Amino acid sequence: MATDGLTRKGQATRDRIVQAASQLMLEQGVARTTIEDIQAAAGVSPSQLYHYFPGKDALVLAVVDHQAGQVMGVQHQGLNGLDDFEGLGNWRDLMIGILAKVQCVGGCPLGSLASDLSEADPVARVQLANAFESWEALLRNGLERMRDRGELAEHADPGELAVALLAAVQGGLLLSQIRRDPAPLRVAVNTMIEHLRSLSSAGGVR
Repeated sequence: MATDGLTRKGQATRDRIVQAASQLMLEQGVARTTIEDIQAAAGVSPSQLYHYFPGKDALVLAVVDHQAGQVMGVQHQGLNGLDDFEGLGNWRDLMIGILAKVQCVGGCPLGSLASDLSEADPVARVQLANAFESWEALLRNGLERMRDRGELAEHADPGELAVALLAAVQGGLLLSQIRRDPAPLRVAVNTMIEHLRSLSSAGGVR
């Protein structure tokens, strides 16, 4: 969301509101998080909050944008240079390491918001869909580079494989959150990597 024209202090206040709202909405759900909750957590007055956001709907969109930036920052770190199986293993280890660090609490912020908002907020649903499409594109581009290098067979479809990988990650994150154990994410991604290896005569790392 555009924040042009804000002073440094104003931007800091806005960021504090969004960060507080993000944490509360992930912890207790979007519907159960009130404007009053957010004001208290951010330490701002009603007039301050409404100066930056005309209502809760606008704040929800800012939270989606914030969480998409956080998630995609990690995904860019793991996928920007993806072109071989070693890179896939590094990407897997990056996600598992982050998950273990937070003790599997929270799951995927985008997945949690999608569960909350997809049926209740059509504008937020589109914004979330765009974020997932960006994630899918990172995977697809990496798999295309792998195919171009001969790591994957020519008949492999990077688009379909990217969807399957993303679905495996989302399912693995959800089960890891429920079980408080990173094993489901590891198993889900490893299974997809093994499937990709089956499409390659060159092999790769486990």
